[in-house]
Amino acid sequence: MKMVNLNKSFYGMTTLGEKGQIVVPAEARKAMKLEKGEKLLVFSMDEDILILAKTTGLEKFASHLAEKLKDVNEVIKNKKIK
Repeated sequence: MKMVNLNKSFYGMTTLGEKGQIVVPAEARKAMKLEKGEKLLVFSMDEDILILAKTTGLEKFASHLAEKLKDVNEVIKNKKIK
C-alpha cells in the first residue's frame, strides 16, 4: 500500500465565537500561505470532524481520497478471494 505524506501539523486550539466564526491560528495561516479574504472549503466527517481546505488544494484532497478508496477496494477484493 502506497503511503502519502500529508505534512500533518497541529497548530493549537481555536474557539467558536457567538456568530459561529473561528480564528485560524497565525502559524497555520503562515504555513498554508492563507491570505485575507481567501475562500476556504468546509467539509465534515461524521459529526465530530471539520476540515478546512484552500480551494487550490481541492484537487490534491480529492486525489488523496480517490487513492485511499482504491486501497480500501483492493483490501476488500483480496479478502473475498481468500
